[in-house]
Parts: sequence; C-alpha cells; structure tokens
Amino acid sequence: MKIINEKGKLFGLINIVDLLVLIAAVAVAAGVGYKLFAPQIKESVQPQVELTAIVRVRGATPFLVTEVERNSQVGKQLVSGNSYVNGTIEDMKIEDYAQQVTTADGRIVTAVDPDKKDIVFTIKTTVPKGTATPSIGTQEVRAGRTFIVKTNDFETSGNIDSVDIAD
Repeated sequence: MKIINEKGKLFGLINIVDLLVLIAAVAVAAGVGYKLFAPQIKESVQPQVELTAIVRVRGATPFLVTEVERNSQVGKQLVSGNSYVNGTIEDMKIEDYAQQVTTADGRIVTAVDPDKKDIVFTIKTTVPKGTATPSIGTQEVRAGRTFIVKTNDFETSGNIDSVDIAD
C-alpha cells in the first residue's frame, strides 16, 4: 500500500489538499474557542479579590462637570468597546482644581482655578488573586496610568491615583 496513491489520496482515504484545509479549519476553530472561553475558564478556576481604583480627571471643564452633576455616573457599569465589563463606578466626587502658578513677584504658589474642577471616580471590580496584570476590560490598572472612564452615556480620560487590591 502506497502512502499517496495515483489519485493523490493519503492512504487511499483523503486528498492531501483536503487534509491540509481540514487541519487549518480545526486550528482556526481551536484558536477562536480559546480566545472566547479561556478568560471565563480562568476566572472560574482562580479565586477573585476586590480591586478599588481611584481615577482623577484633572481640570475638567465646566460643561463636563455640569454633565456629571446632571447625570450621575455612580452605580453605572463600565464599558469597553461595545460591551459591558466587570467594573462599576461606586462613588464620584467633585473637588477644586489646584495648580501652581507664578506670581508677579516670581513666587510659585498653589491657586484654585475658579472654573475647572477635578472629578474623582472610585471604581470597583474583581480580579484573579495574585494577578500580575490587574485589568478592567482591556485596560491595565496601575497607579499613574491613564484610564478611560466609559459608561453607556459618558466617556472621559483620567489618571489612576491609587489602586487597592484586597488580600
């Protein structure tokens, strides 16, 4: 018995080109399945701990401050792309925006801007215990990084002031 017969079939059963296409299709299906289900499997196996991140939008313009006062974001779930992610805005505060300015005599002093404000969001989620890269959706959560605060009706960018991961 030949490995490839005169009709080009492997062991007389399947055409070699058809076999390669079948292997490629199975590999693509396995890759898609892994991308879709691996995070869910990982989350169900690993114990979860609570993560709290404080995100500060520095020097928000008056119209943005007016909008968050009118349409509170507290209790809303975060969005990444077009889907909701495991993270909610637990608290929101509006604070004075202070910045350093130089006076006429050359001193540097801290002054409060009369119009701009800081918006401070407290965001909570759960992450796998002991994770090296805590994230909310596709955004890594580390102090000092920029973070996009996005809900179904609001989006702005701020900096992460602090991250607290429960033990």
